[in-house]
Amino acid sequence: MSTTELALDIIRKKVFFHNSIDVWISACEEKNLDWFNIESYKKFISYLLKNNLQMKAFNLCAHEAGATEEKKTKFADILAETKDSDPNTATYTIKLNKATVDLIREFTSED
Repeated sequence: MSTTELALDIIRKKVFFHNSIDVWISACEEKNLDWFNIESYKKFISYLLKNNLQMKAFNLCAHEAGATEEKKTKFADILAETKDSDPNTATYTIKLNKATVDLIREFTSED
């Protein structure tokens, strides 16, 4: 990764819409944070929802989404166990435009 291109910029170039887990992982990569933290992911999704980000919930099968890494698959499976009772553990599609990336970069775990 070049010094001018951050993780969110790189995935944004690939396709217009991304699943929230991949966005979360990229955001954590930029901030050098451990992304395998369910409570932090829930705060992240809550933050996006509170800021009225247009997102659509969907059922993500980690294997179908190209999640070949065991850790990523486990993370998606843990989220799926509680998504019906907690909207902050759902997986969403997110359109990564400049405004969305800026909003994501403003997130802190204290939000």
